[in-house]
Amino acid sequence: MDAPSIESSPTVKTTCPYCGVGCGVLATTEGKGKVTIKGDPDHPANFGRLCSKGTALAETLDLDGRLLHPEVGNRRVFWDAALDTVAQTFNETIARYGRESVAFYVSGQLLTEDYYVANKLMKGFIGSANIDTNSRLCMASTVAGHMRAFGSDTVPGTYEDLEIADLVVLVGSNLAWCHPVLFQRLMAAREAKPDMRIVVIDPRRTVTADAADLYLAINSDGDGALFAGLMKWLSVRGGLNESYIEKYTEGFSTLETDGAVDLEQVSVETGLSVHEIESFYGLFSNTEKTVTVFSQGVNQSACGTDKVNAIVNCHLATGRIGKPGQGPFSVTGQPNAMGGREVGGLATMLAAHMSLTNQTHQKIVQQFWQSPFIAQKPGLKAVDMFDAVADGRIKALWIMATNPVDSMPDADRVQEAIKTCPFVVVSDVMAETDTVRHAQVKLPAAAWGEKDGTVTNSERRISRQRRFLSLPGGVRPDWWIITEVARRMGFETAFAYESAADIFAEHAQLSGLANNGTRDFDISGLSELTREDYDALSPTQWPMQRGASPQERRFFGEGGYFTESGRAKFVKTEAPTHQADNGDFILNTGRIRDQWHTMTRTGKSAKLSTHLSEPFVEIHPVDADRLDIDDADLVEVGSGDAPIIARALVSPRTMRGTLFMPMHWTDQFASAARADSLVPSRRDPLSGQPALKCARVSLKKFPAKTYGYAITRQKPDDLHSAYWAQSKIPGGWQVELAWDRQQENWETEARKLLSLPPDTELLTYLDRLTGSVRYAAFEGDRLFALFCAGKAPVSVSRSWAAGLLNERFENPSQRFQVLAGRAGADTPDKGAVICSCHGVGVNQITEAIVRKRCLSVDAIGGATGAGTNCGSCRAELRTLLEGSHLEAAE
Repeated sequence: MDAPSIESSPTVKTTCPYCGVGCGVLATTEGKGKVTIKGDPDHPANFGRLCSKGTALAETLDLDGRLLHPEVGNRRVFWDAALDTVAQTFNETIARYGRESVAFYVSGQLLTEDYYVANKLMKGFIGSANIDTNSRLCMASTVAGHMRAFGSDTVPGTYEDLEIADLVVLVGSNLAWCHPVLFQRLMAAREAKPDMRIVVIDPRRTVTADAADLYLAINSDGDGALFAGLMKWLSVRGGLNESYIEKYTEGFSTLETDGAVDLEQVSVETGLSVHEIESFYGLFSNTEKTVTVFSQGVNQSACGTDKVNAIVNCHLATGRIGKPGQGPFSVTGQPNAMGGREVGGLATMLAAHMSLTNQTHQKIVQQFWQSPFIAQKPGLKAVDMFDAVADGRIKALWIMATNPVDSMPDADRVQEAIKTCPFVVVSDVMAETDTVRHAQVKLPAAAWGEKDGTVTNSERRISRQRRFLSLPGGVRPDWWIITEVARRMGFETAFAYESAADIFAEHAQLSGLANNGTRDFDISGLSELTREDYDALSPTQWPMQRGASPQERRFFGEGGYFTESGRAKFVKTEAPTHQADNGDFILNTGRIRDQWHTMTRTGKSAKLSTHLSEPFVEIHPVDADRLDIDDADLVEVGSGDAPIIARALVSPRTMRGTLFMPMHWTDQFASAARADSLVPSRRDPLSGQPALKCARVSLKKFPAKTYGYAITRQKPDDLHSAYWAQSKIPGGWQVELAWDRQQENWETEARKLLSLPPDTELLTYLDRLTGSVRYAAFEGDRLFALFCAGKAPVSVSRSWAAGLLNERFENPSQRFQVLAGRAGADTPDKGAVICSCHGVGVNQITEAIVRKRCLSVDAIGGATGAGTNCGSCRAELRTLLEGSHLEAAE
């Protein structure tokens, strides 16, 4: 495996490339390709904290699997040939079929400078708005809700509000796993303020819910009804801020607020008891300093925009917005979802938070860009875009820094659309993803550590991502690739950038043009930064107008909305229209603690694969019992010709009749686990955001006949069993396997799976009674591969086996110990890993609780190290601790 070359500066301040928290990172280079990652104690988003993913960033920096050179037709070419091909084909397509025949599908993984030039090229020079982003899948409903209420896409508050608040309501947000550092800030605040209360509203009892004072296990899409009921409760119980409503809002009379709240009806619509509803309503009504944090459980819905506005309505009606510890707060999923919104990365927006349908805004942008054309109407949103690819309206498609074959709803149809599109360009860091494999042109883009630019986090804070690694091979930054294509398309003067700093300066200048406080987004104060100033830019929250000094800023505490009237608008919301009941279960898709999106980056880390290494489906025990499904059985989810196969996780955390499955696994890591292939393309009519958390599916046990498990130094390239899932381990890979047939020759299967030559000597164990076999292959005193199989699931300690590839086996007895499938008596099995940061297993934690009498999470941390780094596992430690206490009591 090659190591990336290192820049000369030993420590660089940069920003994490994962979620929208936007944590500061210190990357220190130590020679021989080694990089050490730590949290930046000076960054105001994280103050030195990092989650498990951020902590493991150094494990993702190798060049293994990287796309390092441009390719056309799967043939390596020079950059000039690749860029000429893209530019010429786009020009020819436009000339023949028109401006609407081409499209860009971009990503919240892009830096703001990348996003800006892509948006400029498509909307200002190609003259179409057919550029949309995977951020459409995570926060488009928030954008639409903000626009309806505020007249702008403005996040009113700051992270500090979560610490100042007396009540924090988390709606559809598993903050502990999806935004762990923000969750740890919240937990620290509650420890300092014991009277603080936390409410979690979620159909699934997540680890976040375990920390709640009140957990509401709401029906899927019941949030809108809950907050509509709260609006009425506030009206009849004297909870309104009449002064704020009168001074700063309009449209309150359109809401149905007369008469008593029908709590029984709210109960039916939400699935909550009347007592639970009254408890929540009472807390909200009586607590002035209230922040409502919402995320994908609200946004990823066919009624997501209405749910956003139902929440916002309650804050407007109480005047709890834009003041310390008060306000609705959307936390974004990607590191630069906000930056994409700033430059108009969505098909429905124009740059600098200007409106695509506002003729004045069109003229401002066109004149500033000196562009020959400007988009006159909204372009195709993500789902519509791939529909247009499928039916032939889109003839040329450029996908940047994202993997829609796995992340889009109706993913199989998206894959077929891309496969049949006449011309597909993909810019990516990896040579093999489920999307890259279908591209006619592959362009090697810079990865985190090689990129230079800015990102904006969920609290409107702009931070620098700085390069600390040299560009390997033929890799280039995204902004450079887009700019070079634009020049070759005939727009050289408008794209004559020499650096990301040049682009940022133009972006900042546009934000202040003809603004004077009429638009929320204004960073004109940063438009005259020198190259040195840009390089040294510290985290800065917008707005940052020309002539102003940097300061923390909240919006709307005293009005100042961006509607025509200058008043916020109350929005009447509708009850959701439920889909046809054509499946036995509601499938909820989402994220897990240690993986990110489609595992393009996190799948490279052995540390991050230890906690949950296989695709799984969470099933309520009652449902599992009814279908004769045991914990860890393999199950089929969905119907038709292509069901998903995953491991059953039987747990009361999910409600009866519902399933939860992570969206991370792809064809690169599992045989059939692309969760979004089961999700139909239902979407919110206003935002176009897909309903990724409410798909109807069927469930049954997978008829496995034989099972296998392997560890190997070399990544397997001939996996053909009915089920397989592979993950990184130290020094190599581990693979779980299952077949729906009996195997006749296990040795042949082992050699094929492990890519072993026929003459490779195998150490063999055969149990004729059970039919189980084990084969081990050695290279010198190192284990090359271990293969175990049989009629029953393989009883090998995974945590022990995962460490074997880095051990030495100098005598025969040590080698035969490998075939035993477990550690010796002198090496206790640590069990399934709970703390990824320190590799602490469940058996070690249980021993600390039971034998060492560790009666608190901090005591467990002191004894084992678990939970002492990022803190993401502390909720699980608490659950183990409580379970052990219950057992002791019984």
